[in-house]
Amino acid sequence: MPEHGLRPAWVALLTLLAGGLVTLSFAPFNLWPAGIASCALYCYLLSTCTPRQALWRGWLFGLGLFGSGVSWVYVSIHVYGYASVPLAALLTVLFCAGLALLHSLFAWCYARWVRPLPGGMLAGFGALWVLFEGLRSWLLTGFPWLYLGYGHIDTWLAGWAPAVGVYGLSFAVAVSGSCLFLAWRNPKPAGLLTYLTVVAILWLGGRTLGTVEWVVPATEQPLRVALYQPNIPQALKWQRDYYPRILEQYSSAIVAQADHDIVVWPESALPRFYQQARDYLDPVAAGFASRNSTLITGIPWREPGSKDYFNSIVALGAGSGVYHKQRLVPFGEYVPLEHWLRGLIAFFDMPMSSFSAGPPGQSLLLADGVRVAPFICYEIVYPGLVARGARNADVLVTISNDSWFGASIGPLQHLQMARMRALESGRYLLRGTNNGVSAIIDHQGRILQRSPQFEEALLSGEAHIMLGSTPAAIYGPRPVLGGCVLLLLLMLVVYHTVWRERD
Repeated sequence: MPEHGLRPAWVALLTLLAGGLVTLSFAPFNLWPAGIASCALYCYLLSTCTPRQALWRGWLFGLGLFGSGVSWVYVSIHVYGYASVPLAALLTVLFCAGLALLHSLFAWCYARWVRPLPGGMLAGFGALWVLFEGLRSWLLTGFPWLYLGYGHIDTWLAGWAPAVGVYGLSFAVAVSGSCLFLAWRNPKPAGLLTYLTVVAILWLGGRTLGTVEWVVPATEQPLRVALYQPNIPQALKWQRDYYPRILEQYSSAIVAQADHDIVVWPESALPRFYQQARDYLDPVAAGFASRNSTLITGIPWREPGSKDYFNSIVALGAGSGVYHKQRLVPFGEYVPLEHWLRGLIAFFDMPMSSFSAGPPGQSLLLADGVRVAPFICYEIVYPGLVARGARNADVLVTISNDSWFGASIGPLQHLQMARMRALESGRYLLRGTNNGVSAIIDHQGRILQRSPQFEEALLSGEAHIMLGSTPAAIYGPRPVLGGCVLLLLLMLVVYHTVWRERD
């Protein structure tokens, strides 16, 4: 008889659906119950299957998750990577199918090792889920996208973020889903009371922590900040004959940027190496310095006498410092196995796709004494990287060029993750982009101002320097990841001692 009374085809469809539901919990959909429902359905599908069956179901779940959640990579591959429609579709499918293998391994480990443990179907599911999210942030330079917790930036669970970060939120969501499944499977009063108590602790605890003031404004006088969004077409940006028009556009916008303490331009604002753009930037920097204003701009950087070049961000005018991006995007900023792949197809030869990674432990930027932690595009999605940078920072700045993803859901997901970094660190975050969404985000992850997409815009607002720090910024994700490991080990010890003796 088919498992659960369902035919294999229905099991496969439900598993794909479960993966796709997670995407609905993120921006722009923001249907946060979908993530909990997904976990509940996933627990159901993995509740009685063999480890071998779990391998296949986990892969289908991952395919549904990544196929719906990161399908925006097709835009960058086809539109801006110049790959044909069939080739772009094939590469997108291979990318999603490869990422799905991690969920295949998760499901096997769950069915083989975690599910039989005492509490394995409750807290064990959430602990293992978090560990695999952590693994995904590290493996092959990492892809920390689509974490469960991001869908709850605006729910009661968000109160946990300054204490335990997005991994803690992911644990809470996963456990909420497993409780929902277990309550359905065992609707007896004792079981229902147990699961309701667990969910109440998670959600009411988040609500209570949301009232805690982890940080306070350093002064009553805020910083005056401006974010310039030029909306330069990606297809024209790197063409040499278009460069004078870019300079003209930035020059025309500078007048409106006067009387601000910090002005932010986006990633690779000028399509030239900094050393080549000095004839334009030096007079601009002098003008900002005369007004005690700091310009923070993204620009490629080449070290004198070196073949290495970096995706960088510099502080000019009243500010100082340069930062080289540490976490590079595969194929966009560097090509894995470059010796063999270069030249095969146009996608492997995109402009500026041979960047070198910057070293760890770089100094913060300074904006007239204000300490600025800089992050470039993809880096803002790494919880640990941002936590390390935020510990000694007054303000966070992230610059991006989300033009690569067009009108897809990718840029909106990216913005949502930036909001989580602001909430985790208790710091204002300035997000400057080429074509949106640029935003001023406060220390609680709330968007104070935002630009429309695909329009030239200048955001002008205020940002406060905050005193104090949050546990998530001080300790990073390691306590949560370590706690999940210890929880699983404790379950294992109980299983091999008390539990087996009882049986």
